[in-house]
Amino acid sequence: MAGQITGAEAVLQALNDGVAIDRVLVDREKDTEEIRRLCQERQIPLEEGSTNDLWRMSAAGHVDALALVGRFQTDSMDELMSRGGTIWFFDGVTYSTNLGFAIRAAEVSGANGVVLNVAKTHEERRTIRRASMRADRFIPVIYSNTEEILQCAKKHNLTIISAEDVGDRAPWDVDMSGNILLVVGAEREGVSKATLDASDYIVRLPMDGFVPSYNLQVAVSVLTVEALKQRIG
Repeated sequence: MAGQITGAEAVLQALNDGVAIDRVLVDREKDTEEIRRLCQERQIPLEEGSTNDLWRMSAAGHVDALALVGRFQTDSMDELMSRGGTIWFFDGVTYSTNLGFAIRAAEVSGANGVVLNVAKTHEERRTIRRASMRADRFIPVIYSNTEEILQCAKKHNLTIISAEDVGDRAPWDVDMSGNILLVVGAEREGVSKATLDASDYIVRLPMDGFVPSYNLQVAVSVLTVEALKQRIG
C-alpha cells in the first residue's frame, strides 16, 4: 500500500533516517532547499506544486512538503507485475476522459499500476493526464497489447478478475487482497473474449433496474473501493 509522510520537518527526518522514499512533492513558494538538496543527492524524484496542489494531495491539510512511500515508477510491465498488489487493466477503453478518471481512481485507491491496450496519440495522452489530475506522476501507466498483458499476468501468478455482466458472483465474493489484475472493459464492447477466457473470476455488479449496465466510471468506483477495503481490512 502507498502512503505519505506529511510536512517539511517529517520529510527531512525521513530523508536523514534513510527511509525508502519514492517521490517528494514540495510547495514551490516555500523554503525547502534542504529537502531539495537531499533528494538530489539520493536521486529521489522531486515535484514542485502550488500550495493548493499540496493541500489537495495531503492527508493532513496544508503542508509544505510530502514524501510518497510504497509507490514506484517503471516503464516495464514485467517489473510492475512482478511486484504484485493491485494492478488495473482497462481493456479496450478508448475515451480519454474515462481513462483519466479510471487512472485517478486507481491511484487514489493505492493500486500499484495501470496497463492499457489502446493506442493513444500524444494529444490524447495529454487529455488523459489532465483528466486524471496528473495522477500518472505517481503510478505507472503502461501501454501494451492484450496478449502481452495476459501472458505477463499469468507469468507472475496474478489472479485475473474481470467485471462483466456474464459474471457469476458479486465483487465482494472474490478475494481481492492478494496479487490481482482487475479488469474493466469499454462501455460498448465490454471486456474482450480473450480476457474473459483468461480470467480466474468474472464478477457482476448487482443491478435492479431496466437499463442493464452501469457506466464505466461506476464500475471502476465500486471495484476500487471494494479492493481497497479488502486490502486494508
